[in-house]
Amino acid sequence: MSHTQETEKISWLADLYQRTNKNWFGLNHSSEVASTSNNVSESKKDNVADDTLIRKVAEMVLDEFHLIGDSDNVKNTNKKLVNFTQPADLEKILKLEITKDGLTIKQLEDFCRQVIKYSVKTTHPHFYNQLYGGVDQFGVAGAWLTDALNTSQATYEIAPVFTLLERKIIEYCGSKCGWDLDKIDGIFSPGGSISNMYGMILARYNKFSDTKENGVRGLPRLVAFGSDSSHYSLSKSSIWMGMELIQLLRLKTDDRGKMIPSELEKEIENTIKDGAVPFVVIATAGTTVLGAFDPIREVAAICAKYNIWLHVDAALGGTFLLSLKHRTLLDGIELADSVAWNLHKLAGAPLQCPLFLTRHCQLLQHCNSLNAEYIFQSDKYYDADYDLGDKSIQCGRKVDSLRAWLTLASRGEDEWEHLVDNIIQMNRYITDKLTHRPNFKLVLPQFEGSTVSFWYIPEKLRNQTHIDPATLHKVCPAIKSRMMSSGSLMIGYQPLTCKNLPNFFRLALTCIPPATMEDMDFIVNEIERLGKDLEF
Repeated sequence: MSHTQETEKISWLADLYQRTNKNWFGLNHSSEVASTSNNVSESKKDNVADDTLIRKVAEMVLDEFHLIGDSDNVKNTNKKLVNFTQPADLEKILKLEITKDGLTIKQLEDFCRQVIKYSVKTTHPHFYNQLYGGVDQFGVAGAWLTDALNTSQATYEIAPVFTLLERKIIEYCGSKCGWDLDKIDGIFSPGGSISNMYGMILARYNKFSDTKENGVRGLPRLVAFGSDSSHYSLSKSSIWMGMELIQLLRLKTDDRGKMIPSELEKEIENTIKDGAVPFVVIATAGTTVLGAFDPIREVAAICAKYNIWLHVDAALGGTFLLSLKHRTLLDGIELADSVAWNLHKLAGAPLQCPLFLTRHCQLLQHCNSLNAEYIFQSDKYYDADYDLGDKSIQCGRKVDSLRAWLTLASRGEDEWEHLVDNIIQMNRYITDKLTHRPNFKLVLPQFEGSTVSFWYIPEKLRNQTHIDPATLHKVCPAIKSRMMSSGSLMIGYQPLTCKNLPNFFRLALTCIPPATMEDMDFIVNEIERLGKDLEF
């Protein structure tokens, strides 16, 4: 995308915000303020009626995009991505107390500038710390508009456009899973963790539908299956469902972090022999640390054999379905009963845009609906099938659909395919580069998806025949501390206890902003610069 196109995109954002502000503050607002109690001071009336702060904040955000480089090809990597300050010091700087008299517009503006100054610039091209990164600017426009319109995604009556958008996004992403359109259902959830919980609860309801009326007391002992690399939200979901943690069996994975189908089948058979009931298998498409993709097709065959619900946690890897070349990472996804897919991770939609999808139409509704009469009336003046709220575990629900739709629709399928393919290209580029640098060691020879994990070996340790794991464990925290002080780069680190691996770096690539070979070169050179004189 050219610089001119990017400038036009930012200008479009500014125009949109101005139009929104006019509508927001223009309609009868002055008369409303005039009727305010006389006890309210004139200065406080000005604070309520004046749209100066919102205009100023919009300018700050747009300026920030210019300074750090926007979400595509125009980059300024010289700006620090973080001004790290210790918590106690930052609290003193920000002055967070709520005062009796309130703050002036000028004080609020100054505070908002401090918020930007001390926040992490996740759109910076050198931010690789989380499984999300830069934010799509059309998605930001959707976030602004959504918040300005301030409605809940409960019924068509209060969210007509957003209801249609949510249905369309669910249909589109479900079709990318390979499901028939008439079978697709789903909902935006508050996060990928909750999407996984939806999958587990729906699996239980599918096997024991009477739990809705009778609870879980009369159920046999239920067992869920994940891997030792599955997300920790599976354990939290088990707790919320009234299960013991040991009722979630975490299977050992192979050297690449993938679920082993033969181990899964063996444990299912053992569970049945013990008199328990296997009710769900959770495969992962893009594990949190190693980025591994479980063999979905093989796992699905086992689930079909034993009549077990298959949920795929594709919170990270779902976006690879947008690439014809790399959707094979999720081979067999069409056989899954349900899928979690976070558009705010690789795709760069503004936080959060988590989808729960299922190919069992109406099952969500049957599982969760309670037909609250004050909102889900049976005699509505429109088709009540468009009311999405009763299949949710929530009542009020934030609108996510506009952010998601603008993010996907603005670029189109061809550009998304290019952006997803670029992740794999950069993965291979930096993996090859690290392989040929003597002071780096890869955790795996190759990585499938969007993450690359590695150790940095300081010069003082490099020539040792055996590096003490306890010493190597200290390297990442030391370099990360220097990263945060310099504000030049952010990459996460962690151990992998299930594989007995000490701390290593995990580089998380995303579509937005699209990484370049120069970015990958910078990562390697900057870590070398920060770590070359480390001594332990």
